[in-house]
Amino acid sequence: MNAHAHTNFGLTELAEACHVSPRALQYAFAHQDLLESDPGTGLTVTAIAARWGFANHSRFAADYHAVCGTSPSHTLRTPAP
Repeated sequence: MNAHAHTNFGLTELAEACHVSPRALQYAFAHQDLLESDPGTGLTVTAIAARWGFANHSRFAADYHAVCGTSPSHTLRTPAP
């Protein structure tokens, strides 16, 4: 990304460069956001999901659990190492 910082690229191009689907990339960013966020600030799973393009919170939670083996709310509440 640094080598192409001057280039205007979107989600699709970034996902192609990473050899994943755009949705997989969105899940990766949402997962990282959940890990790094402090639930004490009032930030919610719904807000994080929306930030990364997931309009349906329930679908996000179900898919997240299927991939990560835990709920997104558990990830948000678990302190980062």
